Amino acid sequence: MSTAAILKQLKSLGSDRYCSTLKRHGVVEPAYGVKIEDLKKIQKKVGNDHALALELYDTGVYDAMYLAGLMADSQKMTKTTLRKWLKKAGSPTLQEYTVPGLAAESKHGHDLAVEWMAGKKEEIAVAGWATLCSLISITADEELDLKEMKQLLKQVEKNIHSAPNRVRYWMNNFVISVGCYVAPLMDSAIKTAEKIGKVTVDMGETACKVPDAIPYIQKVQKRGTVGKKRKAARC
Repeated sequence: MSTAAILKQLKSLGSDRYCSTLKRHGVVEPAYGVKIEDLKKIQKKVGNDHALALELYDTGVYDAMYLAGLMADSQKMTKTTLRKWLKKAGSPTLQEYTVPGLAAESKHGHDLAVEWMAGKKEEIAVAGWATLCSLISITADEELDLKEMKQLLKQVEKNIHSAPNRVRYWMNNFVISVGCYVAPLMDSAIKTAEKIGKVTVDMGETACKVPDAIPYIQKVQKRGTVGKKRKAARC
């Protein structure tokens, strides 16, 4: 399928009602309001066409950009392209899930996570922490730098309450990710969460809530799945 054909199909699948929901979650126009389940059906039909994914992302249409994130070949993503995608991502969903998920699955996940976490702009720093969370979820413990993870837990403990709004959310997610996916550091993550206490984030006009780290980790522990990795970062 061509980019033009996919855009035409996306427009036909769009819903004003769902588009309104997307806008409440910070999605910026142009957006057609296509549900993720419908985007995945197109992705399944078209397959992982990397060249087409690059074209779709460049359209600037939110639904096409999300679809591009599903279709792209993570192993073909360069640092330059990932940086370009993050710069173009005007919506939180793309900044916090699409680009970080691709970055984590690429060869550049760790480097970009560190680079972006140090970013002065909120949306850049958010992408860094989100990339790190995704990377942790798919990387074997023995391939992670546990010393670095411990240092970052201390950094979160020290800075989370003074960090920008969405950065607080993803710092909290980092604590949860370490506790759930990195078995040797589960206790350290819980101790960090205890010291941090309640994390407050303005979630806008949505019903979304900030996960409570300790009960979240303990639930995974009770289930016996601490340290069980995901097969992929993107979803």
